Amino acid sequence: MVKLGYKGCEMRREVDKTRKNSRARYCNNISDGMNILYCIAILILVVHLFIIQIFDFQKYRERGRMQRASHDFAVRGDIYDRHGQKLATDRIYYNIYARPVDYSKTENPRKIAKLFAPVLGISESVLKNKLSSELPVIAVKKDVDRATAKKIMKIISDNNFRSISLDKKNTREYPQGVFASHVLGFYNFDANVSNGVELTAKDKLEHVVRATRYQRTRDGKIIYNFSTDPVAPTITPKGQDVVLTIDAAIQHVCEKELNKIIKEKEALRGAVIVMNPKNGEILAYAVYPTYDPNKFQKATNTQIKNWTLTDVYPPGSTFKTITVTSAMELGKINENSIIEDSGRMKFGGYTIENYDYKERGAPGKINLIYLFEHSSNIGSVNVGFLMTHSEFYNMLRKFGFGEKSGIDLPGESSGLLAKPKYWDRGLHMTMSYGYGTSVSIMQMVSAVSALANNGVRVTPHVIKYSPEEEAEKIKRIPTISPETARTITKLLAVSINNGKSCLKMDKYNVAAKTGTSRKPLENGSGYSGAMYTSTIGYFPASDPKVLIYVVVDSAKKGPVWGNTVAGPVFHEVAEQTARILDLKPDKVPNSKTAN
Repeated sequence: MVKLGYKGCEMRREVDKTRKNSRARYCNNISDGMNILYCIAILILVVHLFIIQIFDFQKYRERGRMQRASHDFAVRGDIYDRHGQKLATDRIYYNIYARPVDYSKTENPRKIAKLFAPVLGISESVLKNKLSSELPVIAVKKDVDRATAKKIMKIISDNNFRSISLDKKNTREYPQGVFASHVLGFYNFDANVSNGVELTAKDKLEHVVRATRYQRTRDGKIIYNFSTDPVAPTITPKGQDVVLTIDAAIQHVCEKELNKIIKEKEALRGAVIVMNPKNGEILAYAVYPTYDPNKFQKATNTQIKNWTLTDVYPPGSTFKTITVTSAMELGKINENSIIEDSGRMKFGGYTIENYDYKERGAPGKINLIYLFEHSSNIGSVNVGFLMTHSEFYNMLRKFGFGEKSGIDLPGESSGLLAKPKYWDRGLHMTMSYGYGTSVSIMQMVSAVSALANNGVRVTPHVIKYSPEEEAEKIKRIPTISPETARTITKLLAVSINNGKSCLKMDKYNVAAKTGTSRKPLENGSGYSGAMYTSTIGYFPASDPKVLIYVVVDSAKKGPVWGNTVAGPVFHEVAEQTARILDLKPDKVPNSKTAN
Protein backbone atom coordinates (compact mmCIF):
# COMPACT_ATOMS: atom_id res chain seq x y z
CA MET A 1 0.00 0.00 0.00
CA VAL A 2 1.40 3.30 -1.11
CA LYS A 3 0.97 6.17 1.20
CA LEU A 4 0.18 9.52 -0.32
CA GLY A 5 1.81 12.62 0.91
CA TYR A 6 0.12 15.89 1.59
CA LYS A 7 0.25 16.98 -2.04
CA GLY A 8 -1.12 13.63 -3.20
CA CYS A 9 -4.08 13.87 -0.88
CA GLU A 10 -4.85 17.34 -2.15
CA MET A 11 -4.74 16.16 -5.74
CA ARG A 12 -7.07 13.29 -4.90
CA ARG A 13 -9.57 15.62 -3.33
CA GLU A 14 -9.44 17.93 -6.38
CA VAL A 15 -10.09 15.01 -8.75
CA ASP A 16 -13.07 13.86 -6.67
CA LYS A 17 -14.44 17.38 -6.59
CA THR A 18 -14.12 17.74 -10.33
CA ARG A 19 -15.97 14.46 -10.88
CA LYS A 20 -18.80 15.51 -8.58
CA ASN A 21 -19.16 18.85 -10.36
CA SER A 22 -19.22 17.12 -13.74
CA ARG A 23 -22.01 14.79 -12.61
CA ALA A 24 -23.97 17.71 -11.21
CA ARG A 25 -23.62 19.69 -14.43
CA TYR A 26 -24.70 16.62 -16.40
CA CYS A 27 -27.83 16.18 -14.27
CA ASN A 28 -28.63 19.87 -14.48
CA ASN A 29 -28.27 19.78 -18.23
CA ILE A 30 -30.67 16.85 -18.45
CA SER A 31 -33.15 18.62 -16.14
CA ASP A 32 -32.93 21.80 -18.17
CA GLY A 33 -33.52 19.86 -21.34
CA MET A 34 -36.55 18.14 -19.89
CA ASN A 35 -37.93 21.47 -18.74
CA ILE A 36 -37.48 22.91 -22.21
CA LEU A 37 -39.19 19.93 -23.81
CA TYR A 38 -42.03 20.21 -21.26
CA CYS A 39 -42.49 23.90 -22.03
CA ILE A 40 -42.47 23.18 -25.75
CA ALA A 41 -45.12 20.49 -25.27
CA ILE A 42 -47.26 22.84 -23.20
CA LEU A 43 -46.86 25.57 -25.81
CA ILE A 44 -47.87 23.19 -28.59
CA LEU A 45 -50.94 22.12 -26.59
CA VAL A 46 -51.94 25.72 -25.89
CA VAL A 47 -51.56 26.64 -29.54
CA HIS A 48 -53.58 23.58 -30.54
CA LEU A 49 -56.37 24.45 -28.12
CA PHE A 50 -56.27 28.05 -29.31
CA ILE A 51 -56.69 26.92 -32.89
CA ILE A 52 -59.58 24.67 -31.92
CA GLN A 53 -61.34 27.33 -29.88
CA ILE A 54 -60.82 30.20 -32.25
CA PHE A 55 -60.62 28.79 -35.74
CA ASP A 56 -62.34 25.43 -35.53
CA PHE A 57 -64.84 26.24 -32.78
CA GLN A 58 -67.90 26.28 -34.99
CA LYS A 59 -66.84 23.14 -36.82
CA TYR A 60 -66.34 21.08 -33.67
CA ARG A 61 -69.35 22.52 -31.91
CA GLU A 62 -71.54 21.59 -34.83
CA ARG A 63 -70.04 18.11 -35.09
CA GLY A 64 -70.46 17.60 -31.38
CA ARG A 65 -74.04 18.77 -31.58
CA MET A 66 -74.72 16.47 -34.47
CA GLN A 67 -73.15 13.45 -32.74
CA ARG A 68 -75.00 13.64 -29.44
CA ALA A 69 -77.34 10.80 -28.78
CA SER A 70 -79.80 12.64 -26.54
CA HIS A 71 -81.77 15.86 -26.68
CA ASP A 72 -84.40 17.52 -24.54
CA PHE A 73 -87.32 18.16 -26.88
CA ALA A 74 -90.89 18.45 -25.75
CA VAL A 75 -94.18 19.70 -27.10
CA ARG A 76 -96.28 21.75 -24.71
CA GLY A 77 -99.88 20.86 -24.20
CA ASP A 78 -102.58 22.96 -25.86
CA ILE A 79 -104.80 25.47 -24.06
CA TYR A 80 -108.56 25.53 -24.71
CA ASP A 81 -111.52 27.59 -23.57
CA ARG A 82 -114.28 25.82 -21.62
CA HIS A 83 -116.03 24.76 -24.87
CA GLY A 84 -112.97 23.36 -26.63
CA GLN A 85 -111.85 26.34 -28.69
CA LYS A 86 -108.07 26.19 -29.09
CA LEU A 87 -106.32 29.25 -27.65
CA ALA A 88 -102.66 28.17 -27.57
CA THR A 89 -100.72 25.41 -29.31
CA ASP A 90 -97.25 24.37 -30.49
CA ARG A 91 -96.17 24.63 -34.11
CA ILE A 92 -93.33 22.29 -35.07
CA TYR A 93 -90.94 23.40 -37.79
CA TYR A 94 -87.46 22.58 -39.10
CA ASN A 95 -84.28 24.54 -39.77
CA ILE A 96 -81.88 23.26 -42.45
CA TYR A 97 -78.13 23.75 -42.00
CA ALA A 98 -75.03 23.06 -44.09
CA ARG A 99 -71.45 22.49 -42.86
CA PRO A 100 -68.90 23.31 -45.59
CA VAL A 101 -66.17 21.48 -43.66
CA ASP A 102 -67.93 18.22 -44.60
CA TYR A 103 -68.20 18.95 -48.32
CA SER A 104 -66.63 16.41 -50.68
CA LYS A 105 -66.19 15.93 -54.42
CA THR A 106 -69.57 14.23 -54.64
CA GLU A 107 -71.19 16.46 -52.03
CA ASN A 108 -70.62 20.02 -53.18
CA PRO A 109 -72.64 23.27 -53.35
CA ARG A 110 -73.52 22.74 -57.01
CA LYS A 111 -74.98 19.25 -56.46
CA ILE A 112 -76.73 20.17 -53.21
CA ALA A 113 -78.27 23.27 -54.78
CA LYS A 114 -79.49 21.33 -57.80
CA LEU A 115 -81.28 18.78 -55.60
CA PHE A 116 -82.61 21.12 -52.90
CA ALA A 117 -83.62 24.21 -54.89
CA PRO A 118 -86.88 22.79 -56.33
CA VAL A 119 -87.94 21.46 -52.93
CA LEU A 120 -87.16 24.64 -51.01
CA GLY A 121 -88.53 26.99 -53.66
CA ILE A 122 -85.18 28.79 -53.94
CA SER A 123 -83.32 29.70 -57.11
CA GLU A 124 -80.57 27.16 -57.80
CA SER A 125 -77.98 29.88 -58.36
CA VAL A 126 -78.99 31.74 -55.21
CA LEU A 127 -78.81 28.55 -53.16
CA LYS A 128 -75.44 27.60 -54.66
CA ASN A 129 -73.99 31.00 -53.71
CA LYS A 130 -75.30 30.63 -50.18
CA LEU A 131 -73.82 27.14 -49.85
CA SER A 132 -70.47 28.45 -51.09
CA SER A 133 -70.09 30.72 -48.09
CA GLU A 134 -66.93 30.40 -45.99
CA LEU A 135 -68.93 30.37 -42.76
CA PRO A 136 -68.48 27.22 -40.64
CA VAL A 137 -72.24 26.68 -40.47
CA ILE A 138 -74.74 27.94 -43.04
CA ALA A 139 -78.45 28.36 -42.41
CA VAL A 140 -79.84 27.02 -45.68
CA LYS A 141 -83.47 27.73 -44.80
CA LYS A 142 -85.39 28.21 -41.59
CA ASP A 143 -89.01 27.57 -40.62
CA VAL A 144 -89.56 24.64 -42.96
CA ASP A 145 -92.79 22.67 -42.64
CA ARG A 146 -93.01 18.94 -42.05
CA ALA A 147 -93.86 18.01 -45.66
CA THR A 148 -90.81 19.85 -46.97
CA ALA A 149 -88.64 18.39 -44.22
CA LYS A 150 -89.72 14.91 -45.27
CA LYS A 151 -88.55 15.53 -48.84
CA ILE A 152 -85.23 16.95 -47.64
CA MET A 153 -84.64 13.93 -45.41
CA LYS A 154 -85.18 11.60 -48.37
CA ILE A 155 -82.62 13.49 -50.46
CA ILE A 156 -80.11 13.35 -47.59
CA SER A 157 -80.66 9.63 -47.16
CA ASP A 158 -80.58 8.79 -50.87
CA ASN A 159 -77.32 10.67 -51.40
CA ASN A 160 -75.70 9.92 -48.04
CA PHE A 161 -75.07 13.61 -47.47
CA ARG A 162 -72.97 14.39 -44.40
CA SER A 163 -72.92 18.16 -44.68
CA ILE A 164 -76.67 18.76 -44.44
CA SER A 165 -78.71 18.46 -41.26
CA LEU A 166 -82.18 19.34 -40.02
CA ASP A 167 -82.93 20.79 -36.60
CA LYS A 168 -86.41 20.21 -35.27
CA LYS A 169 -87.88 23.19 -33.40
CA ASN A 170 -91.17 24.25 -31.93
CA THR A 171 -92.74 27.64 -31.26
CA ARG A 172 -95.83 28.68 -29.34
CA GLU A 173 -98.73 30.03 -31.36
CA TYR A 174 -101.92 31.79 -30.28
CA PRO A 175 -104.54 31.35 -33.02
CA GLN A 176 -106.83 34.08 -31.63
CA GLY A 177 -104.17 36.79 -31.49
CA VAL A 178 -104.81 39.38 -28.75
CA PHE A 179 -107.75 37.36 -27.41
CA ALA A 180 -107.50 36.83 -23.62
CA SER A 181 -103.79 37.66 -23.77
CA HIS A 182 -103.46 38.51 -20.07
CA VAL A 183 -104.98 35.18 -19.14
CA LEU A 184 -103.00 33.06 -21.57
CA GLY A 185 -99.75 34.99 -21.19
CA PHE A 186 -96.97 33.80 -23.51
CA TYR A 187 -94.17 31.28 -23.79
CA ASN A 188 -90.85 31.46 -25.60
CA PHE A 189 -88.94 28.19 -26.05
CA ASP A 190 -85.56 29.73 -26.79
CA ALA A 191 -85.52 32.10 -23.82
CA ASN A 192 -87.68 29.88 -21.57
CA VAL A 193 -89.76 32.85 -20.42
CA SER A 194 -93.47 32.77 -19.78
CA ASN A 195 -96.39 34.59 -18.23
CA GLY A 196 -100.06 34.06 -17.47
CA VAL A 197 -101.44 30.52 -17.56
CA GLU A 198 -98.40 29.53 -19.61
CA LEU A 199 -96.45 30.10 -16.39
CA THR A 200 -98.86 28.98 -13.66
CA ALA A 201 -99.80 25.76 -15.53
CA LYS A 202 -96.20 25.02 -16.55
CA ASP A 203 -96.04 21.67 -14.77
CA LYS A 204 -99.09 20.47 -16.68
CA LEU A 205 -98.24 21.90 -20.05
CA GLU A 206 -94.69 20.60 -20.09
CA HIS A 207 -93.62 16.97 -20.30
CA VAL A 208 -89.83 16.99 -20.64
CA VAL A 209 -87.98 13.70 -20.94
CA ARG A 210 -84.55 12.63 -22.14
CA ALA A 211 -85.14 11.21 -25.57
CA THR A 212 -82.75 9.72 -28.11
CA ARG A 213 -82.42 12.21 -30.89
CA TYR A 214 -80.51 10.28 -33.56
CA GLN A 215 -77.68 7.88 -34.16
CA ARG A 216 -74.82 7.97 -36.66
CA THR A 217 -72.20 5.51 -37.79
CA ARG A 218 -68.55 6.29 -37.12
CA ASP A 219 -68.15 7.77 -40.58
CA GLY A 220 -71.10 10.11 -39.98
CA LYS A 221 -73.90 8.32 -41.81
CA ILE A 222 -77.30 8.77 -40.14
CA ILE A 223 -78.79 5.51 -38.93
CA TYR A 224 -81.96 7.10 -37.58
CA ASN A 225 -82.88 10.68 -36.72
CA PHE A 226 -85.65 10.74 -34.14
CA SER A 227 -86.04 14.50 -33.81
CA THR A 228 -86.27 15.29 -37.52
CA ASP A 229 -87.96 12.20 -38.84
CA PRO A 230 -91.19 13.58 -40.29
CA VAL A 231 -92.55 10.09 -40.64
CA ALA A 232 -92.68 9.59 -36.89
CA PRO A 233 -93.94 12.86 -35.37
CA THR A 234 -95.43 11.12 -32.36
CA ILE A 235 -91.98 10.20 -31.05
CA THR A 236 -91.88 13.60 -29.33
CA PRO A 237 -93.56 13.62 -25.92
CA LYS A 238 -96.36 16.10 -25.34
CA GLY A 239 -97.51 17.80 -22.17
CA GLN A 240 -101.06 17.79 -20.85
CA ASP A 241 -103.71 20.01 -22.38
CA VAL A 242 -105.18 22.71 -20.14
CA VAL A 243 -108.83 23.74 -20.26
CA LEU A 244 -109.73 27.22 -19.03
CA THR A 245 -112.90 28.42 -17.37
CA ILE A 246 -113.02 31.19 -19.99
CA ASP A 247 -116.05 31.26 -22.27
CA ALA A 248 -114.77 32.53 -25.63
CA ALA A 249 -118.14 34.07 -26.57
CA ILE A 250 -118.38 36.08 -23.33
CA GLN A 251 -114.70 37.01 -23.58
CA HIS A 252 -115.27 38.45 -27.07
CA VAL A 253 -118.19 40.52 -25.76
CA CYS A 254 -116.13 41.91 -22.89
CA GLU A 255 -113.16 42.79 -25.08
CA LYS A 256 -115.42 44.46 -27.65
CA GLU A 257 -117.27 46.57 -25.09
CA LEU A 258 -114.10 47.46 -23.22
CA ASN A 259 -112.28 48.59 -26.35
CA LYS A 260 -115.35 50.60 -27.36
CA ILE A 261 -115.58 52.55 -24.09
CA ILE A 262 -111.82 53.11 -23.98
CA LYS A 263 -111.97 54.67 -27.43
CA GLU A 264 -115.13 56.70 -26.79
CA LYS A 265 -113.93 58.12 -23.49
CA GLU A 266 -110.23 58.32 -24.45
CA ALA A 267 -109.43 56.38 -21.27
CA LEU A 268 -106.00 55.17 -20.20
CA ARG A 269 -106.88 51.59 -19.36
CA GLY A 270 -109.73 49.36 -18.23
CA ALA A 271 -110.88 45.87 -17.33
CA VAL A 272 -114.01 43.72 -17.42
CA ILE A 273 -114.21 40.52 -15.39
CA VAL A 274 -117.10 38.06 -15.45
CA MET A 275 -117.21 35.29 -12.84
CA ASN A 276 -119.56 32.61 -11.62
CA PRO A 277 -119.76 33.49 -7.90
CA LYS A 278 -120.94 29.99 -6.99
CA ASN A 279 -117.72 28.23 -7.97
CA GLY A 280 -115.19 31.02 -8.65
CA GLU A 281 -114.87 30.19 -12.37
CA ILE A 282 -113.88 33.27 -14.37
CA LEU A 283 -115.89 33.31 -17.59
CA ALA A 284 -114.20 36.37 -19.08
CA TYR A 285 -111.16 38.46 -18.23
CA ALA A 286 -110.63 41.44 -20.54
CA VAL A 287 -107.79 43.87 -19.91
CA TYR A 288 -106.74 47.02 -21.76
CA PRO A 289 -104.07 47.83 -22.91
CA THR A 290 -103.44 44.47 -24.47
CA TYR A 291 -100.94 42.79 -26.79
CA ASP A 292 -100.54 39.91 -29.22
CA PRO A 293 -98.75 37.01 -27.46
CA ASN A 294 -97.51 35.84 -30.87
CA LYS A 295 -95.45 39.05 -30.96
CA PHE A 296 -94.90 39.63 -27.26
CA GLN A 297 -91.29 40.72 -27.89
CA LYS A 298 -92.66 43.82 -29.59
CA ALA A 299 -95.08 44.66 -26.77
CA THR A 300 -94.31 47.29 -24.13
CA ASN A 301 -94.16 46.55 -20.41
CA THR A 302 -97.37 48.54 -20.01
CA GLN A 303 -99.15 46.29 -22.49
CA ILE A 304 -97.86 43.04 -21.04
CA LYS A 305 -98.45 43.91 -17.38
CA ASN A 306 -101.72 42.65 -15.95
CA TRP A 307 -102.41 45.79 -13.97
CA THR A 308 -105.65 44.33 -12.59
CA LEU A 309 -103.50 42.11 -10.38
CA THR A 310 -100.36 44.13 -9.84
CA ASP A 311 -101.81 47.62 -9.28
CA VAL A 312 -104.04 48.82 -6.47
CA TYR A 313 -106.49 51.72 -6.35
CA PRO A 314 -109.12 53.30 -4.07
CA PRO A 315 -112.37 51.44 -4.87
CA GLY A 316 -114.65 54.40 -4.20
CA SER A 317 -118.39 53.93 -3.71
CA THR A 318 -118.42 50.26 -4.68
CA PHE A 319 -116.78 49.75 -1.28
CA LYS A 320 -119.94 51.00 0.47
CA THR A 321 -121.42 47.55 -0.06
CA ILE A 322 -118.62 46.15 2.10
CA THR A 323 -119.06 48.82 4.80
CA VAL A 324 -122.81 48.28 5.11
CA THR A 325 -122.46 44.49 4.97
CA SER A 326 -119.79 44.52 7.72
CA ALA A 327 -121.96 46.58 10.06
CA MET A 328 -124.97 44.35 9.40
CA GLU A 329 -122.97 41.17 10.01
CA LEU A 330 -121.82 42.61 13.37
CA GLY A 331 -125.42 43.40 14.35
CA LYS A 332 -124.92 47.18 14.28
CA ILE A 333 -127.71 47.70 11.71
CA ASN A 334 -130.49 45.69 10.07
CA GLU A 335 -132.58 45.83 6.92
CA ASN A 336 -134.83 48.55 8.34
CA SER A 337 -132.19 50.75 10.00
CA ILE A 338 -132.38 54.52 9.65
CA ILE A 339 -129.15 56.44 9.20
CA GLU A 340 -128.49 60.14 9.66
CA ASP A 341 -127.31 61.93 6.51
CA SER A 342 -126.34 65.58 7.00
CA GLY A 343 -125.16 65.90 3.43
CA ARG A 344 -121.72 67.12 4.46
CA MET A 345 -119.27 66.59 7.29
CA LYS A 346 -116.18 68.44 8.47
CA PHE A 347 -113.16 66.71 9.93
CA GLY A 348 -110.02 68.59 10.75
CA GLY A 349 -109.27 70.80 7.79
CA TYR A 350 -111.29 68.64 5.39
CA THR A 351 -114.93 68.67 4.35
CA ILE A 352 -116.68 65.54 3.07
CA GLU A 353 -119.97 65.84 1.27
CA ASN A 354 -122.30 63.80 -0.88
CA TYR A 355 -121.76 64.06 -4.62
CA ASP A 356 -125.29 65.52 -4.96
CA TYR A 357 -125.08 67.85 -1.93
CA LYS A 358 -125.60 70.99 -3.99
CA GLU A 359 -128.75 69.46 -5.46
CA ARG A 360 -130.22 67.66 -2.44
CA GLY A 361 -128.62 69.33 0.55
CA ALA A 362 -129.10 67.40 3.78
CA PRO A 363 -131.38 64.39 3.20
CA GLY A 364 -131.73 63.85 6.94
CA LYS A 365 -132.78 60.39 7.99
CA ILE A 366 -132.30 57.80 5.25
CA ASN A 367 -132.68 54.04 4.93
CA LEU A 368 -130.13 51.66 3.43
CA ILE A 369 -131.87 51.54 0.06
CA TYR A 370 -131.50 55.32 -0.21
CA LEU A 371 -127.86 55.02 0.86
CA PHE A 372 -127.12 52.66 -2.03
CA GLU A 373 -129.36 54.36 -4.60
CA HIS A 374 -127.92 57.83 -4.01
CA SER A 375 -124.46 56.59 -3.00
CA SER A 376 -124.49 58.60 0.23
CA ASN A 377 -120.97 59.33 1.48
CA ILE A 378 -122.18 60.71 4.80
CA GLY A 379 -124.61 57.84 5.32
CA SER A 380 -121.82 55.33 4.70
CA VAL A 381 -119.49 57.18 7.08
CA ASN A 382 -122.08 57.06 9.85
CA VAL A 383 -122.57 53.34 9.27
CA GLY A 384 -118.80 52.87 9.43
CA PHE A 385 -118.63 54.77 12.73
CA LEU A 386 -120.95 52.19 14.30
CA MET A 387 -117.96 49.81 14.27
CA THR A 388 -114.74 50.13 16.23
CA HIS A 389 -111.43 50.24 14.37
CA SER A 390 -110.76 46.61 15.19
CA GLU A 391 -114.26 45.45 14.31
CA PHE A 392 -114.16 47.12 10.91
CA TYR A 393 -110.62 45.92 10.21
CA ASN A 394 -111.44 42.32 11.17
CA MET A 395 -114.44 42.31 8.84
CA LEU A 396 -112.34 43.66 5.97
CA ARG A 397 -109.85 40.86 6.60
CA LYS A 398 -112.69 38.31 6.46
CA PHE A 399 -113.59 39.72 3.05
CA GLY A 400 -110.02 39.02 1.93
CA PHE A 401 -108.61 42.54 1.84
CA GLY A 402 -104.95 42.82 2.73
CA GLU A 403 -104.16 39.42 1.19
CA LYS A 404 -104.06 37.83 -2.25
CA SER A 405 -107.24 36.36 -3.64
CA GLY A 406 -105.35 33.23 -4.70
CA ILE A 407 -106.21 33.45 -8.40
CA ASP A 408 -104.12 31.13 -10.58
CA LEU A 409 -102.36 33.94 -12.42
CA PRO A 410 -98.95 35.44 -11.56
CA GLY A 411 -98.15 38.85 -10.13
CA GLU A 412 -101.07 39.40 -7.74
CA SER A 413 -100.75 42.17 -5.13
CA SER A 414 -101.95 41.91 -1.54
CA GLY A 415 -103.33 45.44 -1.59
CA LEU A 416 -102.93 48.00 1.18
CA LEU A 417 -104.84 47.67 4.45
CA ALA A 418 -103.41 49.34 7.54
CA LYS A 419 -103.63 47.57 10.90
CA PRO A 420 -106.03 49.05 13.50
CA LYS A 421 -103.21 50.53 15.59
CA TYR A 422 -102.50 52.90 12.71
CA TRP A 423 -106.12 53.97 12.30
CA ASP A 424 -107.54 57.26 13.45
CA ARG A 425 -111.00 58.72 13.08
CA GLY A 426 -110.06 60.29 9.76
CA LEU A 427 -108.85 57.04 8.22
CA HIS A 428 -111.87 55.18 9.59
CA MET A 429 -114.14 57.80 8.05
CA THR A 430 -112.56 57.74 4.58
CA MET A 431 -112.36 53.95 4.62
CA SER A 432 -116.13 53.81 5.04
CA TYR A 433 -116.83 55.27 1.61
CA GLY A 434 -113.96 53.74 -0.37
CA TYR A 435 -110.85 55.76 0.34
CA GLY A 436 -108.08 55.21 2.87
CA THR A 437 -107.36 51.76 1.47
CA SER A 438 -106.16 50.38 -1.84
CA VAL A 439 -107.38 47.15 -3.36
CA SER A 440 -106.79 45.12 -6.49
CA ILE A 441 -109.60 44.44 -8.92
CA MET A 442 -109.52 40.74 -8.11
CA GLN A 443 -109.83 41.46 -4.38
CA MET A 444 -113.06 43.34 -5.01
CA VAL A 445 -114.37 40.51 -7.20
CA SER A 446 -113.56 38.00 -4.48
CA ALA A 447 -115.10 40.11 -1.69
CA VAL A 448 -118.39 40.85 -3.47
CA SER A 449 -118.71 37.21 -4.50
CA ALA A 450 -119.49 36.43 -0.84
CA LEU A 451 -122.67 38.53 -1.17
CA ALA A 452 -123.72 36.57 -4.25
CA ASN A 453 -122.90 33.15 -2.82
CA ASN A 454 -124.76 33.05 0.48
CA GLY A 455 -121.84 34.49 2.39
CA VAL A 456 -119.09 32.17 1.08
CA ARG A 457 -116.07 33.42 -0.88
CA VAL A 458 -114.68 31.01 -3.46
CA THR A 459 -111.15 31.33 -4.84
CA PRO A 460 -111.38 32.91 -8.30
CA HIS A 461 -109.65 30.86 -10.99
CA VAL A 462 -109.16 30.68 -14.76
CA ILE A 463 -108.14 27.00 -15.02
CA LYS A 464 -110.66 24.17 -14.91
CA TYR A 465 -109.49 21.62 -12.37
CA SER A 466 -110.27 18.02 -11.76
CA PRO A 467 -112.25 17.27 -8.57
CA GLU A 468 -109.01 16.24 -6.85
CA GLU A 469 -107.17 19.40 -7.93
CA GLU A 470 -110.13 21.58 -7.04
CA ALA A 471 -110.23 20.21 -3.52
CA GLU A 472 -106.59 21.24 -3.12
CA LYS A 473 -106.53 24.57 -4.94
CA ILE A 474 -109.98 26.11 -4.53
CA LYS A 475 -110.89 27.46 -1.10
CA ARG A 476 -114.42 28.11 0.10
CA ILE A 477 -114.28 30.64 2.91
CA PRO A 478 -117.34 31.46 5.03
CA THR A 479 -117.32 35.24 5.29
CA ILE A 480 -120.78 36.41 6.37
CA SER A 481 -124.02 34.71 7.28
CA PRO A 482 -126.42 33.66 4.49
CA GLU A 483 -129.02 35.96 6.03
CA THR A 484 -126.76 39.01 5.75
CA ALA A 485 -125.84 38.10 2.17
CA ARG A 486 -129.49 37.76 1.14
CA THR A 487 -130.49 41.02 2.84
CA ILE A 488 -127.73 43.05 1.21
CA THR A 489 -128.55 41.49 -2.16
CA LYS A 490 -132.20 42.49 -1.77
CA LEU A 491 -131.31 46.07 -0.77
CA LEU A 492 -128.96 46.49 -3.73
CA ALA A 493 -131.51 45.06 -6.19
CA VAL A 494 -134.28 47.34 -4.95
CA SER A 495 -131.97 50.38 -5.15
CA ILE A 496 -131.33 49.58 -8.84
CA ASN A 497 -135.00 48.96 -9.65
CA ASN A 498 -136.17 52.11 -7.87
CA GLY A 499 -134.40 54.63 -10.03
CA LYS A 500 -133.41 55.16 -13.63
CA SER A 501 -130.11 53.36 -13.28
CA CYS A 502 -128.43 52.22 -16.48
CA LEU A 503 -127.74 48.96 -14.66
CA LYS A 504 -131.41 47.98 -14.66
CA MET A 505 -132.31 44.93 -16.76
CA ASP A 506 -135.74 44.08 -18.12
CA LYS A 507 -135.68 40.37 -17.28
CA TYR A 508 -133.39 40.16 -14.28
CA ASN A 509 -133.04 41.72 -10.86
CA VAL A 510 -129.54 43.12 -10.58
CA ALA A 511 -127.72 43.67 -7.28
CA ALA A 512 -125.05 46.22 -8.10
CA LYS A 513 -123.24 49.39 -7.08
CA THR A 514 -121.40 52.01 -9.09
CA GLY A 515 -118.32 53.90 -7.92
CA THR A 516 -116.11 56.86 -8.77
CA SER A 517 -112.81 57.56 -7.05
CA ARG A 518 -110.02 60.06 -7.52
CA LYS A 519 -106.78 58.61 -8.80
CA PRO A 520 -103.83 58.94 -6.40
CA LEU A 521 -100.64 60.59 -7.59
CA GLU A 522 -97.78 58.18 -8.17
CA ASN A 523 -95.71 59.76 -5.38
CA GLY A 524 -98.58 59.26 -2.93
CA SER A 525 -98.77 62.95 -2.01
CA GLY A 526 -102.39 63.43 -3.03
CA TYR A 527 -104.80 62.89 -5.87
CA SER A 528 -104.70 63.77 -9.53
CA GLY A 529 -107.59 65.09 -11.55
CA ALA A 530 -108.13 61.65 -13.13
CA MET A 531 -110.81 59.23 -11.96
CA TYR A 532 -111.42 55.53 -11.59
CA THR A 533 -114.98 54.70 -12.62
CA SER A 534 -116.35 51.30 -11.73
CA THR A 535 -119.43 49.11 -11.42
CA ILE A 536 -119.70 45.79 -9.63
CA GLY A 537 -122.75 43.60 -9.32
CA TYR A 538 -124.41 40.24 -9.91
CA PHE A 539 -127.60 38.68 -11.23
CA PRO A 540 -130.17 37.13 -11.21
CA ALA A 541 -130.52 38.49 -7.69
CA SER A 542 -132.74 35.59 -6.65
CA ASP A 543 -130.04 33.05 -7.54
CA PRO A 544 -126.85 34.76 -8.76
CA LYS A 545 -125.07 33.04 -11.65
CA VAL A 546 -122.97 35.93 -12.95
CA LEU A 547 -120.80 38.54 -11.24
CA ILE A 548 -119.44 41.41 -13.34
CA TYR A 549 -116.85 44.03 -12.45
CA VAL A 550 -116.03 46.90 -14.79
CA VAL A 551 -113.24 49.40 -14.10
CA VAL A 552 -112.18 52.25 -16.40
CA ASP A 553 -109.14 54.34 -15.56
CA SER A 554 -108.80 58.03 -16.47
CA ALA A 555 -111.68 58.58 -18.88
CA LYS A 556 -111.38 62.05 -20.42
CA LYS A 557 -114.46 62.73 -22.56
CA GLY A 558 -117.97 63.40 -21.31
CA PRO A 559 -119.29 63.05 -17.75
CA VAL A 560 -116.89 60.84 -15.80
CA TRP A 561 -118.91 58.84 -13.27
CA GLY A 562 -119.42 55.20 -12.48
CA ASN A 563 -122.92 55.25 -14.00
CA THR A 564 -121.85 57.08 -17.17
CA VAL A 565 -118.63 55.21 -18.03
CA ALA A 566 -118.46 51.78 -16.38
CA GLY A 567 -122.21 51.40 -15.93
CA PRO A 568 -123.18 51.15 -19.62
CA VAL A 569 -120.44 48.56 -20.19
CA PHE A 570 -121.75 46.55 -17.25
CA HIS A 571 -125.29 46.62 -18.68
CA GLU A 572 -124.27 45.53 -22.18
CA VAL A 573 -122.02 42.74 -20.90
CA ALA A 574 -124.78 41.57 -18.53
CA GLU A 575 -127.40 41.46 -21.31
CA GLN A 576 -125.21 39.51 -23.70
CA THR A 577 -123.88 37.18 -21.02
CA ALA A 578 -127.44 36.33 -19.97
CA ARG A 579 -128.24 35.53 -23.60
CA ILE A 580 -125.12 33.39 -24.11
CA LEU A 581 -125.72 31.43 -20.90
CA ASP A 582 -129.49 31.31 -21.50
CA LEU A 583 -130.23 32.37 -17.93
CA LYS A 584 -133.74 32.02 -16.59
CA PRO A 585 -135.32 35.43 -15.86
CA ASP A 586 -136.24 36.21 -12.25
CA LYS A 587 -138.02 39.51 -12.76
CA VAL A 588 -141.74 40.05 -12.94
CA PRO A 589 -142.60 42.84 -15.43
CA ASN A 590 -142.73 46.26 -13.75
CA SER A 591 -141.44 44.78 -10.50
CA LYS A 592 -139.43 47.04 -8.20
CA THR A 593 -138.19 44.40 -5.82
CA ALA A 594 -136.03 41.37 -6.03
CA ASN A 595 -137.68 37.99 -5.86
